[in-house]
Amino acid sequence: MADNEAEGAADGAEGASAKKGKLKLMIAAVGFVVILGSGAGWFFFMRGGHGEEAHAEALPPKPPSFVEVPDMMVNLVGAPGERVQYLKVKIVLEVKEEKQAESIKPSLPRVTDLFQTYLRELRPSDLNGSAGLFRLKEELTKRVNSAVSPNQVSAVLFKEVLVQ
Repeated sequence: MADNEAEGAADGAEGASAKKGKLKLMIAAVGFVVILGSGAGWFFFMRGGHGEEAHAEALPPKPPSFVEVPDMMVNLVGAPGERVQYLKVKIVLEVKEEKQAESIKPSLPRVTDLFQTYLRELRPSDLNGSAGLFRLKEELTKRVNSAVSPNQVSAVLFKEVLVQ
């Protein structure tokens, strides 16, 4: 009987100990959430006051400038005996500033030459689908940037692409 009383007292101590452990865990979790919430509130309130000033001081972005490249028409490479196909392209170069556009204009004959030599090596299958045009755009951008260095062209834009 003494053993039963000892066991009952031990169970009661474990139960009280378990309740205290859960209580400590809950208090720690609530404390963590309060600290996290107050930190986030401080961050948003402090940042909110400075963000308005930063937006007021920011200048509106400059619109890009464009440089027209002369229209090009080339014959595409085909298998012997096949009908000859032609590619007609109207291209515009996008640059960030007007002064870059003015400095690129004297280099346009070099750009046209690079484009012509590359386009003459294309096959009609190279231009199939949007993936083909994307690869063409990337390749032309890489070539024009090498021709107008140290200036930089942001993008090569197609006004017209016609395969006949």
